[in-house]
Amino acid sequence: MFETAAVRPAGLATRCVRALLSPWSRLSLLVVLLAAAACCVLLFEPQRMLAHGWPPQVGGAAAVALFASAYGLCTVAFVPRPLLNLAAGALFGSQLGLVGALGGTVLGAGFAFGLGRALGQDALRQLLRGRWLKAADGQLSRHGFRSILAARLFPGVPFAAANYCASVSRMGWLPFLLATGLGSVPNTAAYAVAGARAASPSSPVFLVAMAFIVVTGCAGAVAAWCKRHSLRGRLGDR
Repeated sequence: MFETAAVRPAGLATRCVRALLSPWSRLSLLVVLLAAAACCVLLFEPQRMLAHGWPPQVGGAAAVALFASAYGLCTVAFVPRPLLNLAAGALFGSQLGLVGALGGTVLGAGFAFGLGRALGQDALRQLLRGRWLKAADGQLSRHGFRSILAARLFPGVPFAAANYCASVSRMGWLPFLLATGLGSVPNTAAYAVAGARAASPSSPVFLVAMAFIVVTGCAGAVAAWCKRHSLRGRLGDR
């Protein structure tokens, strides 16, 4: 009788641990974490950096590193990257701003990829039954580096969406981070330059940076439209 009473709590504890570690429990935890992060952004309003600047007691390389870390956390909480890129340029100038923004981009992408891979992949892969979802998963699993590089170069896919879609696929860490870093350089640089020259919006440098942003945005929209119709045609042939 004593052995049976001892086994029951052990069996109950095992079942509780399995339930807590199940794919759907981990996915629920991911949703809660992302919702909490979004609420923190609404409360602390990181966009105020554009108006109030960086804390004066932090300067130099430490300020850039701290900004990159904050940038990464903000992207996980769905703060738009263009706003953060402009802030980087306005706070640190075009060169250091690019370093901070690019570092934050890679950090944020890594944070999101790790969260999605650890907490959401097992549950979400069970939902990949539709043709569109399977096609997207296959594209990222087989051609992950090329797909993420294109998504970063031509900003047609939201940053967070690309991160979490890649985390659900079978894409590796190194191709994902390399493609993110390389593909984010041109657009991030343009925003950093625009932020650094925002005080003189009629200057040639500012106008060139804004023109580049507009052109790449339009090119991304066209590329996404063409890819969608190409994918629809291939799915229709099956």
